[in-house]
Amino acid sequence: MGTISNLTNTFPLHIRKFKFPSSSSSSSYRFPLSTLSCSTPEPESNTTTSISQTPNSNATSYFPKRGQTLELLCESLAFKGKGLCKVTDTGFVVMCDRALPGERFIGRITRKKGNYAEAAKLQTLTPPFDTVDAPCVYVPHCGGCKTQNLAYHAQVKAKEEQVRELIIHVGRFSQKELELHGIMKPIVPCDIQFNYRNKMEFSFGPYKWLPKESMHERNDDGGSENYALGLHVPGYFDKIINVDKCLLQTDPANKVLAAIQECWRDPQLGFSPYNVHSHVGFLKHLMLRSGRDVMTGLPEIMVNFVTSSYKPELLKVLVDKVSAFPEVVSIMNNVNTSVGNTSVGEEEYTLHGKSSITETLRGLTFQISANSFFQTNTHQAEVLYKLIEECAGIKGDGSEIVLDLFCGTGTIGLTLARSAKHVYGYEVVPQAIADARLNAELNGIQNATFVQGDLNKIDENFGKNFPKPDIVISDPNRPGMHMKLIKFLLNLKAPRIVYVSCNPATCARDLDYLCHGVAELNIKGCYKLISLQPVDMFPHTPHIECVCLLELC
Repeated sequence: MGTISNLTNTFPLHIRKFKFPSSSSSSSYRFPLSTLSCSTPEPESNTTTSISQTPNSNATSYFPKRGQTLELLCESLAFKGKGLCKVTDTGFVVMCDRALPGERFIGRITRKKGNYAEAAKLQTLTPPFDTVDAPCVYVPHCGGCKTQNLAYHAQVKAKEEQVRELIIHVGRFSQKELELHGIMKPIVPCDIQFNYRNKMEFSFGPYKWLPKESMHERNDDGGSENYALGLHVPGYFDKIINVDKCLLQTDPANKVLAAIQECWRDPQLGFSPYNVHSHVGFLKHLMLRSGRDVMTGLPEIMVNFVTSSYKPELLKVLVDKVSAFPEVVSIMNNVNTSVGNTSVGEEEYTLHGKSSITETLRGLTFQISANSFFQTNTHQAEVLYKLIEECAGIKGDGSEIVLDLFCGTGTIGLTLARSAKHVYGYEVVPQAIADARLNAELNGIQNATFVQGDLNKIDENFGKNFPKPDIVISDPNRPGMHMKLIKFLLNLKAPRIVYVSCNPATCARDLDYLCHGVAELNIKGCYKLISLQPVDMFPHTPHIECVCLLELC
């Protein structure tokens, strides 16, 4: 079976190791294959590869050329959801997007990277294992649900195997060790596989992207009927698939999306979608957030229009239309004058209702503003946070100090504060810290302190403003933890660390450093990995969450 181990187990140690990202770079790893990155679909970055293979006597046929058409067999899914495939005649490794295990197909080589290649699928010869009919019409082209046509039990099985391979071959934990001590736990599936996202962001554009077979539908006159509101084509910042309904977001949010799609192209309304090339146009993004009224439990929807300038009179017709939905309790306008593609505005205005919606999690109430961070799958966040609480193992007598690193809006720290003596949270985003303090006040929690600061740039003074913690929670973003923070934790020697990760590749790397040290830097590890629990937070996508418990040796 082709797995990540085929690509890593013969590498010299200095190649297998990641190069730590600097504070100004989020993805400068030296580990081969973009499949080990947890970033959203985008053009591949430069990587260093050295796949050990034994070519046959015909070197030309063994190493395929760009543009060459070959018969391929997909053996497994690699991280990021790409199929790990082999050339049927030679066994040469080829990564192919949208290829599924068991699928035999014709592919065209699109890119050569050292001793492996990437391909585009042209024609399926033999269908994959565990295939199902995808209910979403956009699956063939949209990057949001790449594995929707793979049975869910096969999806979670593949994710669990990906985590195991990374922990063994990047984290340097043996298979025997994982099994003997029961470290690696079975993945926790998600009970709700559709309509689970509480936040979706759609983009406006001057042209709908159409696949080749539908190009005849395009009107070349450049009229408003060609305008797009939807999701980006994977790998392109300027191509938008028009989306009328997304099966990942809630039903009330889909009703709002449909209502906006129904009218915004009317030329009499005077709307112009933003053009990312000419930097001209008014409507940039549409963000829909879903929550619940704390008292009634009824759904709450926030509609956030991101525009290039402030023209409330122009937006009035859309505001009037969507405010008619009883679920819509907040309509915001973020004004972003920059040429970048971000949805966060320099100015924010409330056009209807209140400036935030609410949600409950682990018995606490959270205010969610337009730009605040909140776990995107509320249902599965309950499961995730319960696992974190269990790993933290707080005594409950109010005697323990918790250090919450990368605390975001304080959701994890605040759920632990009820049993702790004090929680100290650190986060680089100022708005997130403001939201964390607001959430603490909203829930009457006074034993939580939230501080704004960049954990990638800590110095020798970090740690002097709080007592030594009994428990450290670390929930970094996809690049993982910086070496400065790794060194700090190894010197701090807190009894327990709960590491929460959305990127198993950098999680495995950081666990390696905390447990085994970094010989090249003369750093010794001092932790033992007690448990590693994968959690599927986002069905039909390649993303995987992990909750890891480490104890001081």
